[in-house]
Amino acid sequence: MKLIIGNKNYSSWSLRAWLAAREGGFNFEEIRIPLFIPGSRERILSHSPSGKVPCLNDHGFTVWDSLAIGEYLAEKNPALLPEDAAARAIARAVTAEMHAGFQNLRSRMPMNVRKDYTGFGHSPEVDADIARIIAIWTDCRARFGNDGPYLFGRFSLADAAFAPVAFRFQTYGVKPEGEAGQYLATLLANPHMQDWAVAARAETESIPEEDLYG
Repeated sequence: MKLIIGNKNYSSWSLRAWLAAREGGFNFEEIRIPLFIPGSRERILSHSPSGKVPCLNDHGFTVWDSLAIGEYLAEKNPALLPEDAAARAIARAVTAEMHAGFQNLRSRMPMNVRKDYTGFGHSPEVDADIARIIAIWTDCRARFGNDGPYLFGRFSLADAAFAPVAFRFQTYGVKPEGEAGQYLATLLANPHMQDWAVAARAETESIPEEDLYG
């Protein structure tokens, strides 16, 4: 199994697939292709038909898009989704909402593990996205989180979906209170998240997002 990813400092989509694979216990070769440099698109296209990362190659079978990769991994390891049907449906719903939405947060608070942009990036639209995310975290923890520290107790694809948000909140100084704040701390303390952060900070490549807030 091979997982093709982009820069760990920037590629939120790559983080989702990578974290799901790690938490799912899969052994895979990590192929990191720095984004937005000469030749990067050609290198990605040699692995991914969409020309984007992440892309999973499982012994010659290719799956692209982080949501599809997560579902594929969950079929191979069902522990990546809640056992209860209702909880599983909600986990898929919030994962899909994160995958498709929150465009204001994405554009104004791009993932950048290396930087401290506390106080930057806010707007009424961004703050509305943040409020919705906090509401999701609070609701899932209250309804489904009795058996562990994650959204549905034990780690699931929903946690992988929100992992880049945890890094964003850390970078931009967003500090939720209550259950949402405790959940944020849980994600940031996850050993695989910490491994990703160490690697992200060791990268030397920069893309225009690096200069977004000077």
